[in-house]
Amino acid sequence: MNKNRLFAAAALLLATLSPAAAQYKPTRPVEFVVHNGPGSGNDVFARRLIQVIEQEKLMPVRMQVANKVGGGSTTASSYMTEKTGDPNVIAVFVNIWLVDPLVQAEAKTKLLDMTPIALVQIEPALVVTRNDSPYKTLGDFIAAAKEKPGQLKQSGGSITSRENVVRQLLMTHTGARWSFISFPGGGERLAALLGGHVDLMILDPSEAREQVRSGKLRVLAQAAEKRLPDFQDVPTLKEAGFDVPDVPQIRGVVGPPGMPADAVAFYAELFRKTTRTAAWQHYLADNQFQDAFKSPEDTRKFLGEFDDRLRGLLTAAGVKVVR
Repeated sequence: MNKNRLFAAAALLLATLSPAAAQYKPTRPVEFVVHNGPGSGNDVFARRLIQVIEQEKLMPVRMQVANKVGGGSTTASSYMTEKTGDPNVIAVFVNIWLVDPLVQAEAKTKLLDMTPIALVQIEPALVVTRNDSPYKTLGDFIAAAKEKPGQLKQSGGSITSRENVVRQLLMTHTGARWSFISFPGGGERLAALLGGHVDLMILDPSEAREQVRSGKLRVLAQAAEKRLPDFQDVPTLKEAGFDVPDVPQIRGVVGPPGMPADAVAFYAELFRKTTRTAAWQHYLADNQFQDAFKSPEDTRKFLGEFDDRLRGLLTAAGVKVVR
């Protein structure tokens, strides 16, 4: 073999062995799948990520949100399965991507069938009522629910959502009973509360902060392990006397099954850089979210453990688990 051929063979071998040499970079717009409609928490999360990425010029191409609504997370997860191996499609995941396969026999696609890219944040929740409500504390609401079983109402998302799991845990713990009214969008749930059609809501601090600041909502308790900086005068559920497990909302990014390793590495680094920016850190602080960035490997480990934890929480809340 002459020197030129030897050098060419060596270069080919190095390219094969070096991940950096074969680093994926998208050359066409990237689809960012969200399982809720426009204006939902997941939609806002995806669009905020895109906004920071564009501000910081971290991507060579544009990212476009694709809302795949229906069946909880099942429409979106089925769509991701159809995109197996596609490096130009990613998706937002939250708790329901783990919960749906646990409680729906027909939900065949599991979150861990996807390709984990990054856990991004953990979100506490607030238990709120209208400011003109007679309930000054969560204890007041629980007492009223005991006096009028099934008559008080809580707005929320699907029956497998965090807010319904917390409701089930509280009812099991206290013996109180109240109804759960499911709405497809966060705006409709909040409108039902503000309009007096329901009495209670459990929602993210980001969804409540303006209504609390304007005096339209009263925070009764925090579904969090410790008090949030902006709500230091409001007790956590445990501090309020309700010893129920914490049910955090997680939010992160996955790729379709079989996403190439170099694409996974590209997106993981993209979101690591994004979440380290001042703009993203300000977004977290302003919304009372917790920075929880994890690598693909650590995200997969976390999701496996969190899946087991959610199974236990659902069982404790009296929800039928099918697998």
